[in-house]
Amino acid sequence: MLHFDPYSPAVDADPFPYYKRLRDEAPCFWSEEAQMWVLSRYADIVSAGQDWRTYSSASGNLMTELPNRAGATLGTTDPPRHDRLRALVQYAFMKRNLEGLAEPIRAIAKRAAEDLRGETTFDFKDFSAKFTVRVLMAALGLPSGEEAIVDEDTVREKAVLMVQSDPRTRSKGPEHLAAFEWMRDYAAKVIAIRRAAPRNDLISNFASAEIDGDRLDEREVLLTTTTLIMAGVESLGGYMMMFAYNLASFPEAREAVVMNPEWLANAVEESLRFNTSAQRFRRRLMRDVELHGQTMIEGDFVCLAYGSANRDERQYPDPDRYDIARKPRGHLGFGGGVHACLGASIARIATKIAFEEFHKVVPNYSRVADQLPWMPSSTFRSPLALELAVHS
Repeated sequence: MLHFDPYSPAVDADPFPYYKRLRDEAPCFWSEEAQMWVLSRYADIVSAGQDWRTYSSASGNLMTELPNRAGATLGTTDPPRHDRLRALVQYAFMKRNLEGLAEPIRAIAKRAAEDLRGETTFDFKDFSAKFTVRVLMAALGLPSGEEAIVDEDTVREKAVLMVQSDPRTRSKGPEHLAAFEWMRDYAAKVIAIRRAAPRNDLISNFASAEIDGDRLDEREVLLTTTTLIMAGVESLGGYMMMFAYNLASFPEAREAVVMNPEWLANAVEESLRFNTSAQRFRRRLMRDVELHGQTMIEGDFVCLAYGSANRDERQYPDPDRYDIARKPRGHLGFGGGVHACLGASIARIATKIAFEEFHKVVPNYSRVADQLPWMPSSTFRSPLALELAVHS
């Protein structure tokens, strides 16, 4: 009998056999464990992502949503409210010259990579965690150095906890909710600092963004900032862990990008298709929908399994093969439709630069363990640790 439990540790470890059965046998599947429908085929998920009138994000987009977040962030609103929010947030992004971040990002990557010089084994998380938090501090305007109000490790720890869930209760546990409250308090302090002394950073720009007299309200500024810190730290960090996992698992691909760094950009896209950290997001039905012989009822929740869509053989030939020469156009590694990730450009730039510098110090490496500890999350997927062995 077919089951799919997005809270299962077995799904965290390897969701792809489950996805294939869903696509082949039940592309519109009711999950008793999750109490929602699961869509697994590329065409259905792309269609749902574009049809926000039917598949609404206004009740929250995380599989296990955080309290009071819905309705105040880009991912948890529908047009026209979403369009207003996106325009204001995009305005803040445009004011912050993203290309101008390349030089500080490279400096951050070099420092993090140099810390690994001489190591024979190490946890890649040591590199990715330092890198992602420092990049987010530079891009968002989080106080750092002598101005820091908390240490980097605490910011990352709370961001990671926020996206986790308890596989036993299939809900957020007290530690996850406490991390969310901590992050909101931290975001509020940062917003106050940047309002008192604005800079050319994203948080300063969010707080003052205005188009034709329209501005973000206080709740929107706070929860958008909180979400961006969470998403920036965990999504970028999780994706970099997955990219390193792919390269360490496929030596020919690793050797190719080390020898030809110009291939990194395409390898990033293939990794986003092959093993995105953003696996599953939620929508709520605003009307009854008939699909693949099933009737989904207005009010039901629906899981859009992006990770499955990216491995759908109806869209990508030989989808379970990791091929950095592939041109995976239209992949959903950064979501899709009206909710495509606004931070995709920063993520692409940062990942490419990070691995260019990482490979200068550690060009030859492999996984130490076959079995990895995976983050317990119904929405995101990445290793909690990735031990690598360095080879001469």
